[in-house]
Amino acid sequence: MQSEFAWIESIAPDMLAVATKRYQILQYVNWMEPVGRRSLADQMHTSERTLRTEIDFLRRQGLLESSRSGVVMTRHGREVFASMDDFMNQLLGIRTDEKMLASKLGIEHCLIVSGDADQSSRVLDDMGRTLARTMQLLLPLGKQTVAVMGGTTLARAAQQMNYQLSTGRDLMFVPARGGVGETVDIQANSVAAAMAESTGGSYKVLYIPENVSSETYAPLLKEPAVKEVLQLIDNASVVIHSVGEALVMARRRNMDAEIQNMLQKQQAVAEAFGTFFDASGKIVYKIPKIGLTIRNLDEIPFVFAIAGGRSKASAIQAYMQHAPKNTWLITDAGAANTILTGVNPLK
Repeated sequence: MQSEFAWIESIAPDMLAVATKRYQILQYVNWMEPVGRRSLADQMHTSERTLRTEIDFLRRQGLLESSRSGVVMTRHGREVFASMDDFMNQLLGIRTDEKMLASKLGIEHCLIVSGDADQSSRVLDDMGRTLARTMQLLLPLGKQTVAVMGGTTLARAAQQMNYQLSTGRDLMFVPARGGVGETVDIQANSVAAAMAESTGGSYKVLYIPENVSSETYAPLLKEPAVKEVLQLIDNASVVIHSVGEALVMARRRNMDAEIQNMLQKQQAVAEAFGTFFDASGKIVYKIPKIGLTIRNLDEIPFVFAIAGGRSKASAIQAYMQHAPKNTWLITDAGAANTILTGVNPLK
């Protein structure tokens, strides 16, 4: 495909430039609609005058339309945008970047969606759809137990799943770990329930405290309801998790000020499965909880990590030093470009 791009660039360089510009306009409208021209111009770092000319063209082609609330994509526009996606990803070098990113992180698979989740939360939906499509392609038919973590990213991903994933599969969703002290709708129990609802699967919940002492731990393991879910987690064939920024996660979980200060002093940058890492991948703190640990992942056939936004680049790099090689990382161009170039404009 790259050779075709080369000769097109040679004979009609303006064609690829124009196609790229108009594709990116459709992409931003898809993320932000309904959106005013001024807001769209600001996001795309272009002049409102230039943008108006392109929007007028796309409107004449029946791809966009204007409403009182702003510019929106038409049904035909969505069809054209979807059909352009693979071609434009290759044109923009995303497929090459996926291979480079996987090599740099030491894992086998990376999938990159366009955009930056820090700039538009719609990118989270794109990552969720990519996760759903990838699971549809990879997961064997039959009974599958899917262990899921909590968090905003996975809560959004749950909304992008559908009944197609359950075709020929008996899906059971379970929380990968116990309660984490977060808002109810983004806890692992809630994410498992939401994924089950979206796919027509079933789910189990794990109601345990966030921090458990050694005295509390043993009796909890004897509880029938806890034992049942822990057995399902132990037999999970699929794990879906995200990677968080250490200090953000510590604050969101209302962890003790003393621990937060320690994490800051130790320069923790990443959190996954209740474990906090510094930029070199060194473990600086663990939350003692019941459920999956990072060590368990080596025994699980399908591991999906989903995290995006350039602000998460350092966290992704730190955690991936511990991730199993068979991990599928689903991220966005914002995080990927920051990792590949080693330049984080946020710092």
